[in-house]
Amino acid sequence: MSEESAPDAVPPLPPAPPVPIPTPELRVDVGNNHNSKIIVAAGSVTMTSKPQLPVTGIPQAELDVVRLAWVGLSSRDEEVRTAGEAIDRLTGGGPRLAVVVGPAGYGKRTAGIKALWEISQKEQAAPGRPLALREIRPDWEKPRSPDISVLPDEPGTGYLLDVAAEISSWRNVGNFAEQLVSYAEELLYVGSYLVVIADEHGWPEAASGTLARVVVRATTKPCAQRVARTHLEYVHHRPDRLRWLNTASSGTGLVGEAAHLLTDDSRPADGARLADKLASAVNSTEGLKAALSAFQEWWSDVQKVFAETEDKPEDRALLVSTLFLNNKDALTIQDGSRMLLDEPRETSVRTILTGPDLTTRLKALGAKVTGRTVTLDHQRGYARAVLLHLWQQRADIHPPLLAWLDTITSPKGPGADRLAPIGDLLVELAVAENDIRVIKQIHAWIDNGDSSPEHLQLIARVLTVAAEADTLGAEVRSLLLDSAQETSEAVATVVALVCQGDFADHYPRQALVRLRHILDRPDSDGAVLVAQRALRDIAAREGQLPRVWNTVIKWATEKKHLAGHRAFLSLLDPRVDPYVLQVMLAAAEQKEDVKEALVQGWNVALADDRVDAECRELLTAWAHFRQTTEVSRELVTEILNEIVVQHLYSTPISALIFGEPGVVNDEAVIELRKDLRLPAALSVARLNYESTPVES
Repeated sequence: MSEESAPDAVPPLPPAPPVPIPTPELRVDVGNNHNSKIIVAAGSVTMTSKPQLPVTGIPQAELDVVRLAWVGLSSRDEEVRTAGEAIDRLTGGGPRLAVVVGPAGYGKRTAGIKALWEISQKEQAAPGRPLALREIRPDWEKPRSPDISVLPDEPGTGYLLDVAAEISSWRNVGNFAEQLVSYAEELLYVGSYLVVIADEHGWPEAASGTLARVVVRATTKPCAQRVARTHLEYVHHRPDRLRWLNTASSGTGLVGEAAHLLTDDSRPADGARLADKLASAVNSTEGLKAALSAFQEWWSDVQKVFAETEDKPEDRALLVSTLFLNNKDALTIQDGSRMLLDEPRETSVRTILTGPDLTTRLKALGAKVTGRTVTLDHQRGYARAVLLHLWQQRADIHPPLLAWLDTITSPKGPGADRLAPIGDLLVELAVAENDIRVIKQIHAWIDNGDSSPEHLQLIARVLTVAAEADTLGAEVRSLLLDSAQETSEAVATVVALVCQGDFADHYPRQALVRLRHILDRPDSDGAVLVAQRALRDIAAREGQLPRVWNTVIKWATEKKHLAGHRAFLSLLDPRVDPYVLQVMLAAAEQKEDVKEALVQGWNVALADDRVDAECRELLTAWAHFRQTTEVSRELVTEILNEIVVQHLYSTPISALIFGEPGVVNDEAVIELRKDLRLPAALSVARLNYESTPVES
């Protein structure tokens, strides 16, 4: 999402991607093994290099804008030089770097994409392939101390890195900037480019001439009126609606109905948003009126309602109750308003019979009443507009409003079944106001007494949306990091669920850090089980296994975290999904250091008696896997032989070799025992043990 845009509503999370189905034959290409890198069907399993930051394609909609509807003039007909200057920086013979700085609302991101697109077109005319345009996700392991070494450096690529929301919080931005320039100098040799989007003051350009030379300062913004017209005509293909944007009298003597909505101070994103509303409006007087009100975020309607209820707190409370209890019956909404006012039901018949009817009051507030049901759905965005007005103009209501929300969303409260839409509305508020307190209130609902999976999933969905917001996201991601270390099982479970969703696609490194804290919990509770499932899910996603493996083996062998042992054993468990184990064994057949890592991971896990039970189960699972898989039986046996020698007296290994009283082993385990190489004395001891009858 651009820094210049804001959605009208929190979108639902898409379903999780399907887990790849492992194929019987895993193709392994071991050519070009630079930096101990093995290419397998699942991606590059790397033992020594750090996984790079994730990249995504720049959305086609944004490419269409710079290709079809670029606006290069301001409202005063001045040339907007941001994109042109970025091209000059990128192609001027110095570092392949342009840092676009300036205030929000100046079209910095679109200018950066325009610069990359223009260069891509020139590259296409030259020998070689055109530039691939990609956006880098700032998925730093330590968000306040970014690591330049994990930036991608694929040949022939135009990269966009938007750090406007976080650069001001970096601890050593000068050091980062210098390293970034050095990195960009290397891009020259692979034919790639980088545009960085920063805020107005975060980039330390005063520190040196080198840092100043890569800066592009956005001082002029594209004319919002022109943006609206070009988008309406060339992006939405609705030239018939340009009449609504006319700023001068037409042949009928009428100025366009939407002409007054954009001024010289409007942002280019405002023009794009207005064009979108006009393009999707119903072509009627009422349809146009609704589109214009939605664009204005119902400003005039909200002002009117609050002006007319200046001396009617009970009506304002009724409106607030309607926002959050939308689509409930009128009496439930009325009860909710009384709870907000902390007032009992009215008992005076005289008072009850005085004043307008409840339906009349609700309609005057902008609600639609059908039968007994009250809704605001017919005016999309109206609820958000009312809430924003209330939050901005009545700051004293923040604590009591959040406390009231706590009450109505409790398991027996009238809003218990509306946690998802209430959460969505609050996320919109939090993002618009950049207010982490609202997110913390949603977070507090985790432990409100409802520990059902559905409840935790809802909270996780809302927090996922907030964690990816442009400005507020960094704070939410920090909150998730703190939450991953809380003792509450429910809180840790929600964080694990967040890490299992879209968050892991966009911030896989940060997801893994949070999962590590959960996997380090002293007891293997529900949160740990969800974290293990999330880890396996991430590993099974396209291109993610190398990152997951590199991280997990470091946890296990270098840090010796309990989390590392649990993660290692969980990843390589074929009972849930054999995909990861198949890929890792295929890689181990081709490269010794991968096999050594598998052995070392087993060794450190077997040395930690906190995971004895998991080790014992996995050894049995490997015995069965060895019987049924097409991966080399000899390799599985060889790996187990190496760990058996070093851990003869650990409980899991002794149980594998000698069995346990009262436990009947199946054919797979018995066959594995026979294939293991043991010192002669131990082989005899095992034979004697197995021939001794077990007392019943």
